[in-house]
Amino acid sequence: MIPRLHERTHSPRDPLAEALGRPLSPHEGLTEYTIVAHWPGLDYYTPDDEQRTWTSIQWAEHLEDPYLEHPFAASADDDRRAILHLDIRLHPNDRELTGPEWAETAHRLARAAGIEVPGSAEHGWRWIAVQAQPGRLDLIANLIHLDGAWRTPPADILRRLSHEARRIEQDLHLIPVRTKPTPRPAIRPAPTASAQFASLLTQLADEQAGPLATVRGLVEHTAHRIARQPCAAGTDTAHRLELIARRLHAIQQDLDSTAAHLVQPRVAAAPAAARRTAHRSP
Repeated sequence: MIPRLHERTHSPRDPLAEALGRPLSPHEGLTEYTIVAHWPGLDYYTPDDEQRTWTSIQWAEHLEDPYLEHPFAASADDDRRAILHLDIRLHPNDRELTGPEWAETAHRLARAAGIEVPGSAEHGWRWIAVQAQPGRLDLIANLIHLDGAWRTPPADILRRLSHEARRIEQDLHLIPVRTKPTPRPAIRPAPTASAQFASLLTQLADEQAGPLATVRGLVEHTAHRIARQPCAAGTDTAHRLELIARRLHAIQQDLDSTAAHLVQPRVAAAPAAARRTAHRSP
């Protein structure tokens, strides 16, 4: 059983599509055989008589809701990428797990990742577990708490997931994964001033973790939700927001090009002696 932690994102749509192995659909309902587990608070969030077989689009919107309810929630370093995505894969020769075993595995991994805390059923973090591909389980969570607080994952989250995966292997009699020694990190030379400036610009322009990407993601997300409102004013506002997002993307590209220019090797000026014209022999 191998756990893998993906880079955090602004939207659960791509992680959910990857977990399903197909694009999201507003028509295909996902049953309990696909959504094998979820945050305990969903039982309090959803009325007893409401149909729980939501479409993949509805599940994505359910995970997105904390963004709209708490638009200023962010991590300590102003990171708005609140969607945590992790998956585990069984050994190819492992037996097929039952539904309850997948559910137990999901809850144990959620607790190891810190997104499910015992005793916080009604007031927790939204997460779901997707089992749509053979031998694979995906957990997708929103790190924004129902009260607006930001849940910072443990610094050693991957170690905790790996440790819990070993315990699950033993409890469910699965094939263990052979561990490999961690290679020593290579010693890197100290960066030059130009490289440091280029690194700063690259961080600003970073499509995944940069502050401009965070702002752009929030603008695009807002435009997407406003466009669904049945009024002409909403359509016009959504169009303006899309134009703003495009301008932000252009700024990111300009910063990225400038960073690349900073680290381009410069041709050193030839020494004066080498530029002299050779004299002929008398």
